[in-house]
Amino acid sequence: MTPELTALTLAALLQVLHFCIYSVTAQMQVGTGYALSPRDSKRDLTGTAGRAQRAMNNHFESLILFAIAALTITFADKATHSTGAVAILYLIARALYLPAYLLGLSPWRSLIWVVGFLATVYLLIRALL
Repeated sequence: MTPELTALTLAALLQVLHFCIYSVTAQMQVGTGYALSPRDSKRDLTGTAGRAQRAMNNHFESLILFAIAALTITFADKATHSTGAVAILYLIARALYLPAYLLGLSPWRSLIWVVGFLATVYLLIRALL
């Protein structure tokens, strides 16, 4: 498996972790009764649960672009040592993003996000060259 696909698989597992943290913190905030209900009335999450939800949604958005980049690099047979290293850099940035967001580390959260975003953009551009 290429480093790009390994990073993609690990990033997908990171999404599972995001979902688990979001699910637990949200249920702690709204209670089991609401969590099991049809949720006809919306409840906004705050604090750690709200940050977990936003981090999870952000990772979904990031993962879509990264998946396109990793798959294109791999299937176009354009994987190099640099694209593999950048894919791992993306994964590290996304792994750091979750605790930075949960802990409200500003501006570090945004700077970490930029690293992951630029890594994805680099891979997309390399796929075209």
